[in-house]
Amino acid sequence: QVRQISAKDLQLQLMTAQRPLLLDVREPEEFTGELGHILGSVLIPLKELPARARELEADKHKDVIVICRAGVRSATAAAILTGLGFDHVGNLKGGMLEWADQQLPVER
Repeated sequence: QVRQISAKDLQLQLMTAQRPLLLDVREPEEFTGELGHILGSVLIPLKELPARARELEADKHKDVIVICRAGVRSATAAAILTGLGFDHVGNLKGGMLEWADQQLPVER
């Protein structure tokens, strides 16, 4: 079971010294598109994640929060990472749609 984190809780986490790794698994045009992305997010599209997961190896024991548009692809990605031995994986509940609904800051 993947831990779900709300947009508000993630925003609070981002203000601490223990800032999680933000992994955005949308496509590049979504990352820079209408919904934008959260500052500091790393973009690895879901279809590339199995081949590129080793890029995240240094963060294997840190908090990793996975993000997509609505929370479905990110849940899949979180399950993949958990299966690869990542210890602390969470899913942004509602994805960037929820982040936008809460009027939280984005970059484009």
